[in-house]
Amino acid sequence: MKAEEEHISLAIVGHVDHGKSTVLGRLLADTGSLPEGKIEQIRANCERNSKPFEYAFLIDALKDEQSQGITIDSARVFFKTKKRNYTLIDAPGHIEFLKNMVTGASRAEAAFLVIDAEEGVRENSRRHGYLLSMLGIAQAAIIVNKMDLVGFDRSIYERIVTEYTEFLARIGITPLCFLPASARTGEGIAHFQGSMPWYKGPTVLEVLDTFIKEEPPTAKPFRMPVQDIYKFTGFGDSRRIIAGTALAGSARIGDEIVFYPSGKKGRINTIESFNTEARTEIQAGQASGFTLDEQIYVARGELAAKAGESRPRVTTRLRINLFWLGKEPFRKKTEYILKLGTSRVAVFVEEITRVVNASDLHSDTDREMVERHEVADCILKCNRAVAFDLSQDSALTGRFVIVDDYEISGGGIIREALEDKQAWVRDKVFEREYKWERSAISLEMRAEKYNQKPTLIIITGQKNAGKKPVAKALEGRLFSDGKIVYFLGIGNVLYGIDADIKGTGNKREEHIRRLSEATNLLLDAGVIVLATAIELTRDDLEIIRTVIEPERIGVVWTGDPVTTDIPCDLIIPEPRNTEESVSLIKTLMQDRGIIFRPW
Repeated sequence: MKAEEEHISLAIVGHVDHGKSTVLGRLLADTGSLPEGKIEQIRANCERNSKPFEYAFLIDALKDEQSQGITIDSARVFFKTKKRNYTLIDAPGHIEFLKNMVTGASRAEAAFLVIDAEEGVRENSRRHGYLLSMLGIAQAAIIVNKMDLVGFDRSIYERIVTEYTEFLARIGITPLCFLPASARTGEGIAHFQGSMPWYKGPTVLEVLDTFIKEEPPTAKPFRMPVQDIYKFTGFGDSRRIIAGTALAGSARIGDEIVFYPSGKKGRINTIESFNTEARTEIQAGQASGFTLDEQIYVARGELAAKAGESRPRVTTRLRINLFWLGKEPFRKKTEYILKLGTSRVAVFVEEITRVVNASDLHSDTDREMVERHEVADCILKCNRAVAFDLSQDSALTGRFVIVDDYEISGGGIIREALEDKQAWVRDKVFEREYKWERSAISLEMRAEKYNQKPTLIIITGQKNAGKKPVAKALEGRLFSDGKIVYFLGIGNVLYGIDADIKGTGNKREEHIRRLSEATNLLLDAGVIVLATAIELTRDDLEIIRTVIEPERIGVVWTGDPVTTDIPCDLIIPEPRNTEESVSLIKTLMQDRGIIFRPW
């Protein structure tokens, strides 16, 4: 690969004030990589402000950073050697800006970790090493900086090498090498000045070109999180463009694409892009759109993969490694938002397996919460299935962040896909979708013709809570309004398509699955379905959501109290007359755009 074509992103991390920005600034200065007059400009600025010149000022461009002498945000610097191009990411070291450090380092393929020779291995030195491990950055070289402050003492350098090597070994990192240096004087950065005759290894500049370029993402299985669906209605344009950025692999016109977790499929008909030449292929890193040979309903958050390549994992239960940065502790049985690719799902902490202090690696196994700046092994339970890869297989589709109270408060990697209760149903759905024969009339065409969105409204509650009278009255009201609507009581299924299994033991899950499949057929025909059942639970709803897209389901509970753990879109708690209950549910349907509110 030609030098101008090969590129590596490399992070420089370490404890605050250990000299990361100075190392980077000195590297640029000593290799003549700065714009002409840049050093003189910074020196003159320092003189005007009666400040000593520092090479870090070449990098720390923000006013707050120069006044406080710390890196707050992740600065990106472009650098070039004879071998290749680099993006050097100067990540903040202060504990209060760990979130920025993680954000910066997550883009890197390799890293320099800087340790102050005078201060030695500090808390954040170990914490940053742990975070590099979690981010999957296996290539790391350690710079023991400020050797001038310890008189270039070999024994001090070797003591730091021994101590930090032992720590890294405990978290599974083998450093590429250790480098003694003084960024202030320039010793060991781009060349040697004779202050360390005992050191026979490479300079920082020489080590740069020894990092191995990662395998091009185009060589991996195709992955594209669905960002949005674009539909144009003017000038007879009927295209339905599925848009996103390809993270790995490639796909061409004619390739069969499978969407996860739904399992829906279609062949690429056209590849669409804005203000570019016509393309026949999507490659990793490209923001693109494509149309399919058949109109199918695909939602934001699905993960597009290519048929015949390795499938992403799909489940509602994840074993993860988490680094917590939130103001409040990360607690068991508390609900959060998981952002994975373009999907956002509600999750709660099912189990905290182990909590690790990232600086001393002390661990606890009996904890109810994870405190700020701690690392934990946890099991998360999602309210619906998500698609992903394990972090060791693909970092880009195996990383996530956790949102707490509208703020990103943690992040981590997925270590294992755990089996959930819906796995057996999901397998049947994947097979159904693969074999599905689609009508020439699309869902959009039916929705436009019928002036409604096909949706399942589940009305549940205790026995004798008036579910059926409400459902039938709602059916009558909607029918009178000209809607295509159908009432489906669970008894209709039990004594019909379930007749072969009724009375043969506890078949509740299979009854729910068959009810869902019957409903799915009606939804595909464009119908609004009103189904009733006694005291459905969260587990029941998860089976239904596995068979039917969650966006097409609404849940109403009638009666007081709510006796199960099912999440509801509407609760009608006290006895009401049927017409009032019908009006409340109809309002819910209008609010969700299932039917339209009159002007």
